[in-house]
Amino acid sequence: MNIRPLTNTILVVDDMPDNIDVLVGILKDSYNIKVATNGQAALAIAASKSSPDLILLDVAMPGMDGYEVCRILKEDVKTRRIPVIFVTAKSDISDESMGFAIGAEDYITKPVSTPIVRARVATHLALYDQRKTLEDEVKRRTEEIEETRLEIIRRLGRAAEYRDNETGMHVIRMSNYCSLIARALGMSAEEEELILNATPMHDVGKIGIPDSVLLKPGRLDAEERKIMELHCLYGTKIIGEHTSPLLKAAGVIAWEHHERWDGKGYPRGLSGKDIYLYARITAVADVFDALTSKRPYKEPWPADRAVKLLEEERGHQFDPALVPLFIEMLPAVLEIRERFND
Repeated sequence: MNIRPLTNTILVVDDMPDNIDVLVGILKDSYNIKVATNGQAALAIAASKSSPDLILLDVAMPGMDGYEVCRILKEDVKTRRIPVIFVTAKSDISDESMGFAIGAEDYITKPVSTPIVRARVATHLALYDQRKTLEDEVKRRTEEIEETRLEIIRRLGRAAEYRDNETGMHVIRMSNYCSLIARALGMSAEEEELILNATPMHDVGKIGIPDSVLLKPGRLDAEERKIMELHCLYGTKIIGEHTSPLLKAAGVIAWEHHERWDGKGYPRGLSGKDIYLYARITAVADVFDALTSKRPYKEPWPADRAVKLLEEERGHQFDPALVPLFIEMLPAVLEIRERFND
């Protein structure tokens, strides 16, 4: 004979063993049952990896009463979705109002009725499952939209690179270099991910630079240099103003990644830590990859020659704290370079 597995777990919370026995007796054939005899134990079970799908919660308990337990559950992001049904001898309207105000889904009055307990539990589990399914779908779609947005950003960055680089792989390499630097600085995984996704847009303003300047096979004259420097302005205008942390970061990076630590950069002549940290990180990664890549006006440099220039420009063009971090990670840098080779 096949026995249907019990899929939902109910947590019964009551300080009176007789009351627990009654509820367990009603529900044990249909659900997995967990029991707690006080509020602290209930909170620990609810926050555990095997959290319940619904909680039947007594109100009048010594120490921490049911209202306080419910309030704590609903304030915690890990437990706020768990439906709470108060099971109580209190039937006054004000008591019910208080319970609903702090987030309870329902009330069952003692002494309990078997059909009512079963019906209320089944109803709220069904609602909980529907809500969870909907929230999971919303989360999935949100992640899908976010990934699509990131892919558009990456491709727009690569589109700009195609103007003066046949494969557009420069932005892939340098964004990964930036991620390495962020990790070496001890940034959080979230911030490291932000830098990885924001830096590919650093040169998107190249879209606005004429081919006669961008693709010139030689040094630019003073007038051409002024035209080239406009790509920082064009980049910030293309990205625009947004509340999104990703696009805000991308905009500042596009605007400041050619500033220099010694104040001799462009477009505003910022210096030192007045330059946005992400832009200072981008400057190191960008220059190294540009030096070691083929361009219309030059052949690629070997890595050791590029590293020597970084060392010479430490404290001048580059943040002096970032250069040694980058050099320490050179094996990982070269691995990325090989993986995303033009």
